[in-house]
Parts: sequence; C-alpha cells; structure tokens
Amino acid sequence: MDQEIVQRIEKEMEEAMKRYDPSHDALHVKRVRRTALAIAKTLDPPPDMLVVEIAALMHDMADKKYVKLEEGKTLFDHFLPVFEGIPVGEGTNAAIHLGRDRLELVSKVVENVSWTTERKLRAAGTITSWHTECKELHCVQDADRLDAIGAFGIMRCAAYSSATNRPLYVPQEDYESKKYPKDCSAIDHFHDKLLHIKERLKTDAGRAMGEKRHQTMLDFLAAVDEEASAI
Repeated sequence: MDQEIVQRIEKEMEEAMKRYDPSHDALHVKRVRRTALAIAKTLDPPPDMLVVEIAALMHDMADKKYVKLEEGKTLFDHFLPVFEGIPVGEGTNAAIHLGRDRLELVSKVVENVSWTTERKLRAAGTITSWHTECKELHCVQDADRLDAIGAFGIMRCAAYSSATNRPLYVPQEDYESKKYPKDCSAIDHFHDKLLHIKERLKTDAGRAMGEKRHQTMLDFLAAVDEEASAI
C-alpha cells in the first residue's frame, strides 16, 4: 500500500515538473530520490524511509523559484490535497493512511531542504535542534545538494543559465568595464555557492560522495580558465 502511494505521488510530481526547465525536472527529482534512499540505508538507526522517499519526490513541487504559495497557506496546506486525492482502499486516502505526523514531517523536510533557507536560518541564528538532528531532512538535503555539484551539477547550472539567459562565462575585463553586472555568470555561481556545498553536507555517506563531485567541479573550472586564457 505504501508503494502504491509513492507511485501516485511520483506521477503527481512528474506532472508538476513538466512546467520547469531541465535543471529542475522530474529526472532531477528521481536522482535525488535515489540518492536520498541510498544515504538513508547507511544510517543506524535508519530514518523513516517512507518519509525520506516522499519528501525527496516532493522537494521541488513548491520550489520558491517557480511556485508562490497562496497568501496565508502553509506548505502542509499546499500538499494536503495531493494526499487526500490518492485513494487507499475503500473510504480512505493517503492523508489518513499516512497520518498527520508523517505529513507534517514531509512538509517540514521539504520546507527546509533548500540551501537558501538554511543560509537564512543560520544568518538569523534560528537553526534548531530539529535542523541538526532530523535524519530525514539530512538525507533529502544532502541528496539535493549532491545533484547540484559534480557532473550533473555542471549540466544543471548550464541548463538553468540557459533558461534564465544568464551568461555562462564573463571575462574579467568585461566586469571591470561594467559591461556586465558583477558576478552575473554561471561560472560565478560555482564560486558563490556550488564550491561551498561540500562544507554543508550532513551525512558521512553524503560527504564521501561530495568529495569526488567537488573535485569534478574543480577540474571543470580549471579547464574553463585554461580555455578562456587561450582565446
């Protein structure tokens, strides 16, 4: 029954993600789901695997870059109709089957996955013990961040840059002449954010995967510098 719910949520996710560019498409979500579950299996005691899987599948369904919640509506309110619309047996639905505590945890994990959210909480000094101890959050958070670095991260950065018409690379002299606004390129995004992701991974398995992916980015950036200097 749980897997039937997961399959229905996956279909809801696939439909929702059709609106987004390839940097945040259904294939990205499925990679995050796969990585989050792999990380979860390394933890002892294990987290709630169903919460990890559902939160991973839903983590971009309300991404602030693309979706604005109705005023006064919480993420739990936003997601509840999805669960209520999934029938489970006769006369009940996924919301009832999973229970409010699980749905609230899914919503809370999704609400706190993003890099920007964590950065704002740290700046405000409002990181709580839940943020530092919740294994379900850490599995999905690490998985999402791992897909932002390494080979897939490089491709996703280029895809998002294309979707938003962000230049891929800007020579230093063009910044100095004010031809382009400061730090506006895809390459700048690596230095502003992506190269720092390794420092914010929460699990041992995530950090191990992050090391290799971080090196992939360093090699890529070195190649960019080499090729740009030859022009």
